[in-house]
Amino acid sequence: MIEVKNLHKSFNGIEVLKGITTSFEKGKTNLIIGQSGSGKTVFLKCLLGLFNYEEGSIAYEGRIFSQLSEDQKRNLRAEIGMVFQGSALFDSLTIAQNVMFPLKMFTKMSQSEMEDRADLVLKRVNLPDAHKKMPSEASGGMQKRVAIARAIVNKPKYLFCDEPNSGLDPKTAIVIDNLIQEITEEYQITTVINSHDMNSVMEIGEKIVFLKDGLKAWEGSKETIFRTDNESVTNFVYSSNLFKKVRKMYIEENE
Repeated sequence: MIEVKNLHKSFNGIEVLKGITTSFEKGKTNLIIGQSGSGKTVFLKCLLGLFNYEEGSIAYEGRIFSQLSEDQKRNLRAEIGMVFQGSALFDSLTIAQNVMFPLKMFTKMSQSEMEDRADLVLKRVNLPDAHKKMPSEASGGMQKRVAIARAIVNKPKYLFCDEPNSGLDPKTAIVIDNLIQEITEEYQITTVINSHDMNSVMEIGEKIVFLKDGLKAWEGSKETIFRTDNESVTNFVYSSNLFKKVRKMYIEENE
């Protein structure tokens, strides 16, 4: 579990995060949603330790990040997997080499051990024969699966995904959503996803944190989001007629 208490972050005297308190649960897909400028990207970077913050705390299984030594922070980072928005694969490395990259950074595995581990996770993301391909030879969906394989290759306790469905067609986006959820449950990872994709929210949103103007305006699940009367949430989620109809059908079916 990741626990966040009263988190504040400012840039040049302008407060971007204004006292966020929430938690992200182990073995669940936790989504951060909100409009552009809501603070969700800054929040994610604080969770990753990329930004320092002025007030509050972030604790990983009770370990308060700001109180850790540099060695302890490095050890914690070895427990984190990251799926970047654009996959962020190294163009000059094969897919297998991309997947093995975290192992070279954070472990003392032999080459054969790294190859075995890369083989295992590539099979897990349904890419059993992609080892020697270059990223340029892979489709957007394949690249995203490689990014997921790289993120889980070191058996992380925490998985962060920044807009994992960005640039994907709806069908492929559902495949990626389902894969992330399956891996989260299978490995009991604390997964945090930064997303604007309402399809993802409705598909895999086991815990949803909605940010507005740097504040936590609402939190709940994909089930409770249908019933909320929080105007900020309903304006964001049900801005399209499709989701208004889905909400109406859901409420009618569960009355």
